[in-house]
This record gives sequence, C-alpha cells and structure tokens, in this order.
Amino acid sequence: MSNQEALLLRHTVATLAYRAGKALRHAPPEFAEFRAGPATRTPAEILAHLGDLLDWAVSLVDGKQKWHNSPALAWEAGVARFFSALETFDQRLAGATEQSVPAEELFQGPIADALTHVGQIALLRRLAGSPVRAENYLVAAIAVGQVGEQQAAPRLEFD
Repeated sequence: MSNQEALLLRHTVATLAYRAGKALRHAPPEFAEFRAGPATRTPAEILAHLGDLLDWAVSLVDGKQKWHNSPALAWEAGVARFFSALETFDQRLAGATEQSVPAEELFQGPIADALTHVGQIALLRRLAGSPVRAENYLVAAIAVGQVGEQQAAPRLEFD
C-alpha cells in the first residue's frame, strides 16, 4: 500500500471515528438492547460486530487474517472496545508497507462495512426515540489520526 493510499484510508478511519462518536454518544441506557424487529441485531450486538470488523482489519494489515464473533458487551465497554480497535487499526495503517493488504480490499471489506453499521446505529437511535442531529459533514473537523472517543464539536448541525 502506498503512503498516499494509507493516508486516504487513515482519513476514512478518522471519518468513521467522527461519525461513530456522534452516533454512540449520549445514547440512553436502554438503547443498547433496543430491537427494531424480532430478527434484528441490537445496537450492542452491532457495536460488538464493529469491534470484530476492526480487529479483522488489523489482522489483514498484519498479514494474519483472523475473524471472530464477539458477544455484545455493556454499552460503555463496547464503545471503549470500538475506539481502542480504531486506534490500533489507525496505527497499523500509519506503519503499513507496500507488502500489506491492498488498500482497496481494506476499504471494500471492513471499512465500508463499518461505515454501514455506524449508519445503522444512527438509524436505530432515531427509531428508539433518541435521534442524532443531522450535520454537514463536509465542514466537520476531521483529521488523520484523530480516532479516539473524543472528537471535535460539530460545526454545522441541523434538524
């Protein structure tokens, strides 16, 4: 993977952190177990899957592809696991070499899937009666390497 590709992926991961932070913050306690339907995942189960996707992404960069299905954690523990995995993934991307997995595969697999699931959590927040405010993400303060739970305040939100 070239430095330019790694930089673009790291910006995408920072975007994932920003959007996930917004969807995960201030969720009411009962939200973790909300079910939109009888056969749907709960937000806590989706959050566990997000952690698994990021662990998988790290294993891909390390050249040791590994997948596991983790059980849902308590909400705060799941959020902490998610951001910890994001930080680890970002660090691996920062040190990625030409011999690493192709950037396109990382994007089309774990990264795109994670973006989809963050959108699901945002949608479930609305369905559960705790909507996340809309935002013009084009002007959001998103920066490479800023992948922790603490994110910049929104610049332009709207209802």
